[in-house]
Amino acid sequence: MKVTRRLFLKNGGVAIASVGLMPVVGPAFLRRAVFAADATAGKRRKTLVCIFQRGAADGLSMVVPHGDPDLYRLRPALGIPRSQALDLDGFFGLHPSLESFLPIYKQGHLAIVHACGSPDGTRSHFDAQDYMESGTPGKKSVPDGWLARAVLACPEDRAKMKSPFRAVAIGGQMPRSLQGDAGALAIPDLRSFGVAEAAFASRPARGGKGRKGAGGGDDGVMTAARPVGPASSFETLYDQAVGDVFHGPGRESFDAIKMLRQANPGGYTPANGAQYPNGRYGESLKQIAQLIKADVGLEVAFAESGGWDTHVNQGAAQGQLANRLAEFGRGIAALYQDLGDRMSDVVILTMSEFGRTARQNGNNGTDHGHATAFFALGGDVRGGKVLGQWPGLADEQLYERRDLALTTDFRAVFGEVALKHLGARNMARVFPGYEANASAFRGVIKG
Repeated sequence: MKVTRRLFLKNGGVAIASVGLMPVVGPAFLRRAVFAADATAGKRRKTLVCIFQRGAADGLSMVVPHGDPDLYRLRPALGIPRSQALDLDGFFGLHPSLESFLPIYKQGHLAIVHACGSPDGTRSHFDAQDYMESGTPGKKSVPDGWLARAVLACPEDRAKMKSPFRAVAIGGQMPRSLQGDAGALAIPDLRSFGVAEAAFASRPARGGKGRKGAGGGDDGVMTAARPVGPASSFETLYDQAVGDVFHGPGRESFDAIKMLRQANPGGYTPANGAQYPNGRYGESLKQIAQLIKADVGLEVAFAESGGWDTHVNQGAAQGQLANRLAEFGRGIAALYQDLGDRMSDVVILTMSEFGRTARQNGNNGTDHGHATAFFALGGDVRGGKVLGQWPGLADEQLYERRDLALTTDFRAVFGEVALKHLGARNMARVFPGYEANASAFRGVIKG
C-alpha cells in the first residue's frame, strides 16, 4: 500500500506508531494531536499504571489467608504452608515467590485488597475481562473502557495539557480499558516508535484490516506493506499532510516524540539497580518507566501479564504458579525501584478478571472462581495493610459453596484511584450505573 497524505488523515487517525508504521489505535488521535498545542514537556502529573493479570490469578495463593484453618482443608496440597508464607499481619501472608513485595509493604507503600472482583458471576474469561475493562459488570453494550472515561473525566486544567502520550498501552493491541475517545495509543515497542535511526519493516494488523471500533467503524489501525525511511523522513511527510489541512498547528504533536528520541529508548538503563525480568512483560514495564521519566505527559499506562489459568499442576510454594508470581513480582518491584522518587506521583494497580476455586481440583490445580486479590503500590497508597472484609472459607461462607466470596466490588477500587489519585471527576460517567462514593472505598489512597 502506498503511503500517502490521504492515508495519514483517514478516519481521523494518524499512523505514527513507528518508523515502520506499526499499529496505532485511537480514532481521536489526530484530532487530539493537532489541537494539543499546549505540550506537556517538563510538567509532572499523577500517573496510573494498570497491570492486568489475564487468565484469573489465584488470590488465595498470592495473598495467603494462613490464619483461616479452612484453607488447608480445601487445599491440602496447594495451600501455601503457614511456615512458608511471608507473614504480613498474623493472618495473611504473601506467596514466597512475591518476596520482592515484602519490603515495599513494610515501607507502607503497598496495599492489598482481598476478596475483590466483579459482582457478576460469570466464569468466562472473555466476558469477565470485558466487564472489568469496561467497568460495567454484566453489560456488553457499553462501547468504551473505564480508563478512557477516567482520562476524559480529569480536571479541565489538566485536560488542556494534552499529549499524544497521555494514555498508552504497551503491546500490540489496544486493551478494552482504553478504547474510546481518550485518543489512547497502543505501542508495540518504544524502540520503534518514531525514534529509531534505521528503518523497520512493517507488519499488518491482525486479519490484515483495522479492527472494528465501538461504533462499528474502522478504529484507526493503519499499516504499511513496505519499510519506510528514517523518522526524519516520516516527520517531513506528516508535517506536509497536517500542514495542508491545518496550516501548521499540529507541529507541537511532535514535541513529545522528539523528547522520547532524546531519551534514547534503545539505550535505556534502569536506575537504582533495578532489574526487569526478561520477556515481553518485563520489557513493557521498563518502557513504561521510560515514558514516565521522559515527562511526555503520560497519565495512564497499561500492561498485561498472562498465564494465570492454572487448571493443572498449579503447585504450591513451588511450581507453575510460583514461577509466574516470581516474574510478576520482580517486574513490579523493578518498576518501583527504577522510578525511585517519582513513585510519589505514581500508583501501580493490578487486577485479574476473577480468582480460582477455593477447593483444589483432581488435577492439582484450581478452576475458574470468583473473588481474588488486587495490589496497589505507590506514594499515594495507604500501604502496609490488607484491606477489605475477609468473608471466610467455611463451606457456608463460600460463593456458591465453591469460591472465595466477593466483599469489594472492583469499581470501588478503580473509582477511588481515579478520583483520589488521578483527580477524575463525575464518577457516574466513569462507572455508569454504579455509585462510586466514599462509603464504598477501601482506603487504598491517602487523604
